[in-house]
Amino acid sequence: MLKRTKIIATLGPSTDEPGMLERLIKAGVDLVRVNLSHGTEIDHERRIAATRAAALALRKEIGIMIDLQGPKIRIARFKEGSVFLKAGDPFIIDTKLPKDAGTAQSVGMDYQKLPQEVFPNDILLLDDGLIMLSVEKVEGTKIYCHVNLGGKLSNNKGINRRGGGLSADPLTPKDREDIQFAAKMNVDYVAISFPRSATDIYQTRELLEKAGSRAGVIAKIERVEAVEVLDQIIQSSDGVMVARGDLGVELGYAELPAIQKHIIARSRALDRAVITATQMMESMVHSPIPTRAEVSDVANAILDGTDAVMLSAETATGQYPDKAVEAMHEVCLAAERQRITQVSHHRLECRFTRVDESIAMAAMYVANHIDTRAIIALTETGSTPLWMSRIRSGIPIYGLSRHKDARGRMTLYRGVYPIDFDVTRFSKVDVTEEALKELRRLQAVETGDRVVVTKGDIMGNVGGSNTLKIVIV
Repeated sequence: MLKRTKIIATLGPSTDEPGMLERLIKAGVDLVRVNLSHGTEIDHERRIAATRAAALALRKEIGIMIDLQGPKIRIARFKEGSVFLKAGDPFIIDTKLPKDAGTAQSVGMDYQKLPQEVFPNDILLLDDGLIMLSVEKVEGTKIYCHVNLGGKLSNNKGINRRGGGLSADPLTPKDREDIQFAAKMNVDYVAISFPRSATDIYQTRELLEKAGSRAGVIAKIERVEAVEVLDQIIQSSDGVMVARGDLGVELGYAELPAIQKHIIARSRALDRAVITATQMMESMVHSPIPTRAEVSDVANAILDGTDAVMLSAETATGQYPDKAVEAMHEVCLAAERQRITQVSHHRLECRFTRVDESIAMAAMYVANHIDTRAIIALTETGSTPLWMSRIRSGIPIYGLSRHKDARGRMTLYRGVYPIDFDVTRFSKVDVTEEALKELRRLQAVETGDRVVVTKGDIMGNVGGSNTLKIVIV
């Protein structure tokens, strides 16, 4: 049984171990994430090159996603490196305090507009919500707080306002430079952190295009404001990520499961890819097996229809990166055996304005209602396989394309397997037979199998899919 849900592994020191990338790919990784919040450009360049070498050696398409750091709002540093805050204690955040002068009474802040954006009774959450402060008053550059939930607080920890409302620009000067790096490295996706509106997505895409990149844009949903305009953000992007860390802090953790389900459902309804991320198998940073709760978490995201599940520290800095991927792969297969993942009523009542989209929908309807071994989509951009992948099905979709960027995009789509295939090398009469030969070579089909094929009358024409064929190998 082929795994349909895609697995994204974050690169880091743990994946630098010789042979580890090959082991991760064999274990089930489909894309890698390069987190620009950590490491140097030299590190990132080396890891991307190593990923491509490993993928080439194993003859598998592996997508590469760069994750921009974004405007992570952080406190400054403490004289002693950390302090312990006790519940009930007063504490001051002062944007004019020297960067290294923090004490148990006060600390500096890198975001100068914070005093203008918080008010009495606001709740400020530090270190992903482990420390909770209640704002009592604001005077000049000082925010006077009361410690609601105490604990150890160390240098440079992130800060959020419960309910959102902080106006930091999602594209920092560093992000703009990193977009140039993404273009230079010819990556498949760029993830933008903390977008507030569709405008932020359009701006990111414009910067990528100016830099000469055709990378897809992934919107990380981690602000309350983004949830409020969710459909606009989804439609302006190529996919979204349910970034449960900061989103859970701003919303409150109890609200997160329902919001996650909503984001996945809307992404699929609007024909976009969706990634579920953050702490999916967090215990495997230090443990060779996941907890039962983590297994349920991953499985439920898959049952809801997520395209991909993502590992962060588990593979970047964890002790068992390959075991984390193996465990996630096993959960994917088990969840995908459930009938709910293979039955779809998506868009049955819709009318289509595009011929290629209607061909994609018709192909899935046919494949799901007769005994079909595989679906072949001859594609220039990957759009037809994307539409197909929105339909729940247990039938593998092979996206055959001559374009590296299209194949890279398809590594994210649930149930889609990209294959390098140049349709322009063959005549219109022979191309279907040659495509079937390629799948036979890959042992994806056998003699006697029924296959559904979509293609265009004019080979190599973008948006030209207008033909559906049912053939026997």
